[in-house]
Amino acid sequence: MTQKHLYDNLSSQVSKKATKLYSTSFSLGILLFSKPIRPHIYAIYGFVRLADEIVDTFMGYEQERLLNEFEQDTYKAIEEGISLNPILNSFQATVREFDIPLHLIDAFLKSMRMDLHMSNYSQEEVSEYIYGSAEVVGLMCLKIFCNDADYERLSPHAKSLGAAFQKVNFLRDLKDDYQLLGRTYFEDIDFANFDSESKKKVEADMRVDFDHALEGIKQLPMSSRFGVYIAFIYYHALLRKIERTHYSKVAQTRIRISDPAKYYLLIKSWFLYKLRLV
Repeated sequence: MTQKHLYDNLSSQVSKKATKLYSTSFSLGILLFSKPIRPHIYAIYGFVRLADEIVDTFMGYEQERLLNEFEQDTYKAIEEGISLNPILNSFQATVREFDIPLHLIDAFLKSMRMDLHMSNYSQEEVSEYIYGSAEVVGLMCLKIFCNDADYERLSPHAKSLGAAFQKVNFLRDLKDDYQLLGRTYFEDIDFANFDSESKKKVEADMRVDFDHALEGIKQLPMSSRFGVYIAFIYYHALLRKIERTHYSKVAQTRIRISDPAKYYLLIKSWFLYKLRLV
């Protein structure tokens, strides 16, 4: 063990803190992974969260310059095996240990850059954006969860899970994305005239992704299966709540699952899991 292990531990703690601060749902899910896996999932989440903050919340700053510097620092950290940015330091360690392909990171950063310059997405651009912003995150995690053979077999399911999560986010964040940021991610839906049929169309598309994702979750190693399943359950519950909510309210309010409801889902899912129903 080198002297650097103290800094690496600090870096890991910063990524963990960022995850807990920004997402109670993912934080709970990560606690259900086997202990050796957790720091690496925190590292991925911290990296993704920091990039997302640059493009979504750093208004009034030079966002493109910040993203350019973040991208340069990311690749430099991976090449050199160290960064003075603790979140990038923990991320590079995970990338190097699990041989996470650089093309996944390329695609993610490309999607972040799309949000800086685009507001109305074509269907092809939406597919590219979802791949880079969500599907590749699932693939990064999958590299940690399983061996190379299982990675190839389960990759389509991991991509479906990432797509399902992102599409739920699109509807959940409809008010902020459309009204505050001026973004629309569904080419064939006019959100200025969002109605019940438009909402049902998006929901049906998400159902397909969720069903396909669940098939893959059931095949994950025991060390990661329940943690991923809990994340699935939370987002599936969010989809169900969106489905029960009038379209006008979806367009005006950010739909949430309360913390007590999350804990209820956790307990219920645990019993189903122990009964081998998952």
